Amino acid sequence: MPPKKGAAKPAAKGGKNEDGDKGGKEKKGGNSVKVRHILCEKQSKCLEALEKLKAGQKFNEVAATYSEDKARSGGDLGWMIRGSMVGPFQDAAFALPISSLGNPVYTDPPVKTKFGYHIIMVEGKK
Repeated sequence: MPPKKGAAKPAAKGGKNEDGDKGGKEKKGGNSVKVRHILCEKQSKCLEALEKLKAGQKFNEVAATYSEDKARSGGDLGWMIRGSMVGPFQDAAFALPISSLGNPVYTDPPVKTKFGYHIIMVEGKK
């Protein structure tokens, strides 16, 4: 694939230029996020998890119960750099404000990717 217009230089930091990276580094929110998610193959299960969050359950507890991802417990994906995530997931992660497990700000409705449905929250940005 030819380089995208406005790309300053090729992705040399081991990151592949996945389908969500538009090439520019001037987007708000920095270049990496500390992210958690709840991943469900079926939308109905993801919506059930969303209801638990709305009822006040902690994000990591709901993730441990509902998420079908093999990520570390509580849905913690750790620090992820821009360009290492699939497009819709990345767009949502960088758009979210920083929040905490006890008072999470998360994607509602869930974000659909090729992996399934994600409820995403961000714990840090840099």
